[in-house]
Amino acid sequence: YVKRIRPYDKIDVIEVQDEKAPETNSAAENEQVKVIEGQRILKNIRDDEYLILLDLAGVDIDSIALANKIQDCYNRARSKITFVIGGSLGLSNELIQRADFRWRISKATFPHQLCRILVVEQIYRSFRILQNEPYHK
Repeated sequence: YVKRIRPYDKIDVIEVQDEKAPETNSAAENEQVKVIEGQRILKNIRDDEYLILLDLAGVDIDSIALANKIQDCYNRARSKITFVIGGSLGLSNELIQRADFRWRISKATFPHQLCRILVVEQIYRSFRILQNEPYHK
């Protein structure tokens, strides 16, 4: 899907290293892991980027609404749209506060690699919708 998106716009996939979080961590230790991971993610995000955060507490939207959100960012001359998939423990408060939009792609929980495929496919689908090209049914 990344290759399929490139004719429409530039896309980069950036992986940020997970912080180790043993199952025996306390709640405070898990919170610290989220803070560290959030800081690593935020180092890759500029102030002028529109940040869409994948979040189980986010808003459910369909493919057409996502396409419209992407189009709205272009209309407002936002330089870049960034999608973030958080760590297995969740998202830091700092990252949540920075988000321009919190998107719940599903009520289910997915492994990161599968979630990435779902997100990139939805981005590709959005471009096809915006260009009125066949793909979305």
